[in-house]
Amino acid sequence: MRLTSILIRFTLVLTILAGAVLVTSAPGPSFSPREKAYYADPNLVNFVRPGLRVKILTATIDADGTIRARFRISDPRDLGLDRDGVVTPGPVTTSFIASYLPQSGTQEVAYTTRVQTSPITAVSATQAAADTGGRYTKLASDGEYEYVFGVKAPASIDRAATHYIGVYSSRNLSEFDMGINRFDDVYPFVPNGAKVTQVRDVVRDAACNKCHEQLALHGGSRRSVQLCIMCHQPQTSDPDTGNTVDFPVMIHKIHMGAQLPSVQAGKKYIIIGNAQSVNDFSTVEFPADPRTCSACHQPGAAQANNVFKPTRAACGACHDNVNFATGENHIDLPQVSDNQCATCHIQQGELDFDASILGAHMIPRFSRHLPGTVFELVGVDDGSAGKRPTVSFTIKDKSGKPILPSEMTRLALVLSGPTSDYANYVSEDALRAQGSGGAYYWTFADPIPANAKGSFSVGIEGYRNVKVLEGTKKEITVRDAGVNKVIHFSVDGSKLEPRRQIVSVDKCNGCHSSLSLHGDNRNRIEQCVLCHNPNENDRARRPAAENPPQSVDFRSMIHRIHTGEDGTRPLIIYGFGGSKNDFSDVRYPQGRGNCGACHVNGSENLPLRENLLSVNTPRGWFTPMGPATSACLGCHDGRATASHALAQTTILGESCAACHGSNADFSVARVHAQ
Repeated sequence: MRLTSILIRFTLVLTILAGAVLVTSAPGPSFSPREKAYYADPNLVNFVRPGLRVKILTATIDADGTIRARFRISDPRDLGLDRDGVVTPGPVTTSFIASYLPQSGTQEVAYTTRVQTSPITAVSATQAAADTGGRYTKLASDGEYEYVFGVKAPASIDRAATHYIGVYSSRNLSEFDMGINRFDDVYPFVPNGAKVTQVRDVVRDAACNKCHEQLALHGGSRRSVQLCIMCHQPQTSDPDTGNTVDFPVMIHKIHMGAQLPSVQAGKKYIIIGNAQSVNDFSTVEFPADPRTCSACHQPGAAQANNVFKPTRAACGACHDNVNFATGENHIDLPQVSDNQCATCHIQQGELDFDASILGAHMIPRFSRHLPGTVFELVGVDDGSAGKRPTVSFTIKDKSGKPILPSEMTRLALVLSGPTSDYANYVSEDALRAQGSGGAYYWTFADPIPANAKGSFSVGIEGYRNVKVLEGTKKEITVRDAGVNKVIHFSVDGSKLEPRRQIVSVDKCNGCHSSLSLHGDNRNRIEQCVLCHNPNENDRARRPAAENPPQSVDFRSMIHRIHTGEDGTRPLIIYGFGGSKNDFSDVRYPQGRGNCGACHVNGSENLPLRENLLSVNTPRGWFTPMGPATSACLGCHDGRATASHALAQTTILGESCAACHGSNADFSVARVHAQ
C-alpha cells in the first residue's frame, strides 16, 4: 500500500473514531533526531504511535508448577497496544524466559530450556531459551495480557529463592517506514511472596551502551544485561565448539578477542549460534586497553565490586592459557577451587604490577609511581606572518617540581595554521629550550609563512622515560607522557579564531577510555588535527612499491578507520618505522549512523562552514575531494557513492547541502535515523 493512501485512510479514521480525540490530545512522546518518527508526518505519527514498551506487572508459580505472568504492552505515551496489531497498528511479538537464582549460588538457572544437537559434532547440549507452547489471554485492562508458560517449574522448586520472568519483544512498523521497535523487561519476584533481597547485578546497561549506543542482540530484541544473563549462564554451552556462553566467560573472551593468548597462539574464538551462524570474535580489538576493567565494571551496580572477587571462570576467560588444574602459567600453582583465589589476588597491594586485581591490571602510564609530566603553554611572541615565533611554556611534575627540557626523552612543539582549516605543519624538537625553574621558551627555526592570514596554533607533546620499581625484578621503563596543550594566536592582527571543534575527546574516551596514540605522544584531538590535515599523507613512510600514498586527513581517516570491516576498500596506513597499519578488520561496536557518538554541536550536519580546504586523496576514487565529500566517503566508500559526489561537485564547489542540508528531505540526520 502506498504511503499516500495510508495517510488518507488514517486521516479518515482519526476524524471518525471517537477515540481519536483522546489520541490526538494525549501529550506526544519526545522523539529524537535519531528516530524516523521525528521526521514522519504528524498525522501518521499520531495514528501509529510508534515505539514499544512492555512491562511485566506480576508473576506467580502455582502449586502444580504452572508459571504465569501478567504484562502490559503500550506505546511511549503509555497507551495500550493490541498484541495482534488489529486494533492498533503493528503486531507485537513477545517471547518469555523463566529462571531462578539459587540461594546458595551467584548465577541464574533457567526453567525454559531446549536441547540443541550439533550437526558438526553430534553432541547435544541443554541450553536456556525462550519458552514454547505457552498461551496468551487478553485481559480487560487496556493492553494487558496473561501469559501461561508451556513449561512448568519442577516440584523441587525453592519458593524462597529469587525468580525472574524475562520478556523480549518487537513491534513491526515497517509498513509505515518506522522500522521494527524493540523492548525487553525483567521482573524479579519470590514465589512465596517475600521481598526480593538476593539479586545478580554486576554490570549495568549504561556501561555497555557507552560503546554500543543501545545493546541490541540476537536480531535486536535483547537489549539489557539483566535479560542476557537469564540465558547466558553456566547452564548453557555451544555444542558445536564446546565453548560455554556463560556471560562472564563469553563477554570477557569476546572483548579480549585478538589479544586472547589462545588466539595469539593460532587458535580462533568462535561461537556457533542460531541457525548455525558462525560468529568469529578472534579479530575483535577492544577500543580501550583490555586491562581497563572499569570500562564495564562501573559503580552503581549492586555487585560492582565482584570485579575484585576473582574466579577461575572469569579470570581464565581472558587469561585462557592458564591451566588451573596443572598450574601451567599460574606460577605452577594448581587451583582446584575458587576458595583461595582472593588470598593472593586482593583488591590492591602496596605496589603497582603485583598480583592484586588492580596491580595486575595496571596500565603502565597510569602507575601511581610515576612523577607525572604536566605541560602548560603560556604565550607566543613574534607570532606574525614572516617571523619566527617564540613559544613560552612550563614543564613540571604533578607535585609542581620543575622538569628540565633536557630531562625529557622527547619534547616537541608543533606549529600549524591557519585555524580555519590547517594546511601544513612544522614540528620541532625543543629539548634544547632555554629557561629555568620550570619556565622555558623556544624560538622556531621555521618562520610563519610570509603570506599567512588569520590565526595559527602551537601544540606541545612529549614524554620522559621513567623507571618504575627500580632495582626490583618488576622494574620497567614507562613513558611518562604529558597531556597535550594547544594555544592559538593571530598572525595578522585580525580577531583570534580558535580552531573549530568537531568532536570531543570525552566522546572518544567513551569507548577508548583514555585516548593515547603515537607512543602516548598525542592524547587530545586538538593536537591530532595539527598534523592530520587535508594535505597530509603517508608518503614519507610508505614503500615506493605501495604507492600512491594514503591520505591521513583527520575527517577522512577517522571515518574510514571506524568503518573498518564494513568498508568496501581496505585502509592501510604506513606509520613510524615503516609500520603497516591495516584497519580493514576494525569492528565498530554500534551503528555508524549515530554521528553524535563522536560529533559535537551538530557538526556533522550540512552545510559545512565556508573556506574549508579540499582533501588530497591520492588513493581515493578521485582527488582532490571536497571537505563534505571526503568525510561522507569515509563511511559510504563505494564507487556509486563516489560517482554521485563527483557529479555533484562543480567549479563552484560541492552541492551536497542542496539535498543533504539540515532542513532538506535527505538531511544527514534524517538519512541516518533509525
